[in-house]
Amino acid sequence: MLVTRPQIAGLIPHSGAMCLLDGVVQWDANRILCMSRSHHAADNPLRTDGGLPAVCGVEYAAQAMAVHGGLAGKVGGRPRAGYLASLRDVVCRRDRLDNLEGDLVVEAEQVAGDGAHVIYRFRLRVGEVEVLTGQALVVLDTAGGMA
Repeated sequence: MLVTRPQIAGLIPHSGAMCLLDGVVQWDANRILCMSRSHHAADNPLRTDGGLPAVCGVEYAAQAMAVHGGLAGKVGGRPRAGYLASLRDVVCRRDRLDNLEGDLVVEAEQVAGDGAHVIYRFRLRVGEVEVLTGQALVVLDTAGGMA
């Protein structure tokens, strides 16, 4: 694991059980590949009485994007806060995440960006089974960074 869960918690605003990712498997300037087992956790804060809806995978993807921004920011400068502004072309291929066997793999790829916005494509899968895909627009904090 290139980046561990405690290191991830230092890069995103979430902590405790709300830090959903367990590690970063690989990353570069444009792409990140993370993994998680938290979709099986009984204390997952996104879980409802009916389980963990697959659409909650958007939060997993958002956290992967934030980690990517934090890692890439540390290479090119100070990391900045980002806010999920819009989602496009989101497709859920499963109803729930908690009943999927195996590790959840979360991929995010930056496809465009400038100083104020970043667009990521994301994909969640378990093994070769694609669970959720989509695209997100992240608006970056132009005030200068995360506290």
